[in-house]
Amino acid sequence: MNRKKISVLVPCYNEEENVQPLSEAIIGQLDELDSYDYEIVFIDNFSTDSTRAKLEAMCAENKNIKAIFNARNFGQFNSPYYGYLQCSGDCVISMCCDFQDPPEMIPKLVAEWEQGAKIVCAIKESSKENKLVRGLRTIYYKLIKKMSEVEQIEHFTGFGLYDRSFIEVLRSLDDPTPFLRGIVAELGFRRVMIPYEQQKRRAGKTSNNFSRLYDAAMLSFTTYTKTPVRFITFFGLFLSLASVCGGIAVGVLAGLSILVDFMPYVLLCVMCFLFGGVFCSIGVIGEYLLTVKSKVTKRPLAVEERRINF
Repeated sequence: MNRKKISVLVPCYNEEENVQPLSEAIIGQLDELDSYDYEIVFIDNFSTDSTRAKLEAMCAENKNIKAIFNARNFGQFNSPYYGYLQCSGDCVISMCCDFQDPPEMIPKLVAEWEQGAKIVCAIKESSKENKLVRGLRTIYYKLIKKMSEVEQIEHFTGFGLYDRSFIEVLRSLDDPTPFLRGIVAELGFRRVMIPYEQQKRRAGKTSNNFSRLYDAAMLSFTTYTKTPVRFITFFGLFLSLASVCGGIAVGVLAGLSILVDFMPYVLLCVMCFLFGGVFCSIGVIGEYLLTVKSKVTKRPLAVEERRINF
């Protein structure tokens, strides 16, 4: 009887202090599941520290550890998505390299998979991160959930287990700018939610910044919502109607000689408001156009520099 194989995918970028301890922690959990074969796939998104050197040494010591070195940094979404497609297991477990996703969750994920779940989502029920950041994330998740045509999964970052059948769905999409969290909600099979507490980063500095978080938010909005564009349309219609009514009112007041000296300042404020609305509208439409542009150019998800132990 053939043994099932578990793939553990670990995207990494400048994680020299974490790759070795994380691999040991993962192997410790997988050794308890002794009825499975396994592989640990690190996909490095063009690290500039000693992460790659450490991965090379780890791969030399353990042939079950594999590494993919990207030719450059392909972003926080493309690189992991490309990594999913390179895994050969009957299921793929994806987790961060900084220990915020606890390796101790692996047996729980596998147990749900063995009971028939094709997707097992680990949900951040609580977190040791900054409370303000946690609050802002909660607002974002609730907002996108209300605006999206597809019911989004709150506090789901991608940490979880995916059956081989779902990996093949990902392979068939041919999407150059994939947003996995949305794809799981939109196209995923029957899924099970498992709560967990997100831990603090073990070591090193996070690569997330305002620009990366903004990119993530805009990709989800422009991929799964029509609300901003619809709001702009109806707001524009409202302003057009209001301007017509205002023009009629100004004409009537002018005819009655009621206009006073402060009117030019009122009109200036109104014009500034309207121009601000126009620029915001152009910005929102531009975000949608950028998403369309990235999807129609059909660029590869990532380009490898080399791979080890495949």
